[in-house]
Amino acid sequence: MAGINKVIIVGNLARDPEVRYSQGGMAICNFSVAVNERKKDGDQWKEHVEFFRVKAFGKQAENAGQYLQKGKQVYVEGRLETSKYKDKEGNERTSVDVIASTIQYLGGKGDGAKTATTSKPKDAAPEQASNAVDGDDDLPF
Repeated sequence: MAGINKVIIVGNLARDPEVRYSQGGMAICNFSVAVNERKKDGDQWKEHVEFFRVKAFGKQAENAGQYLQKGKQVYVEGRLETSKYKDKEGNERTSVDVIASTIQYLGGKGDGAKTATTSKPKDAAPEQASNAVDGDDDLPF
């Protein structure tokens, strides 16, 4: 039986996307998504933020670099990929990145962005969201 490597993240961009190009001319976009959650610690509720590093390639990377910006909400679907590298001191480090297959901009109407709409209840799974957008213009992702 084949395995499944799939992740879905809905959060806010922690920094502006950075687009660079490979020697072959392919666009590569890197950005981070912050996901906030509340956890109960004894009698207190505490905020916890988890950061995810995301990579996109090709036209999707160019679109992410053009349309996404720090603080805006985004839906990312993709797979996890582990890579190893050496830090400045020569120690071997491991990082886990999300390799995006789908990026959906979820910014609000007040900021001039298109809002994804859905007829599903608020607690419905994100993968069931509609791809329809309000307004006349469609974003390319």
